[in-house]
Amino acid sequence: MTRWLRGRLGDDRIDRMPLKGNGDEGDISGIRTILGEKVAVEVKAHATYNLAGWIAEAEVERGNADAHAAVVIFKRRGKAQPRDQFVLMDAESFAVLLGADREWET
Repeated sequence: MTRWLRGRLGDDRIDRMPLKGNGDEGDISGIRTILGEKVAVEVKAHATYNLAGWIAEAEVERGNADAHAAVVIFKRRGKAQPRDQFVLMDAESFAVLLGADREWET
């Protein structure tokens, strides 16, 4: 996934994150929002889906990384190509990816 994102986005700063244990900041570094803000990216390849748990984990990693958005890229059954995998995020992260301010309150 890292190599595909690096090539697809044309950004050689995108790289695999080192393991950090409790201070984990995600699995892929160098991903940015449309405004250039950091995005925490968690990658999953499990036989069963745990969407709520994965999003919760990605949000913790977003905080650890001081990122503005968090996404989970997870393996789509029956699909091997990186471009065919699923991306999971909450609506706030989706808005931030598109340029919204994270600090906005309803």
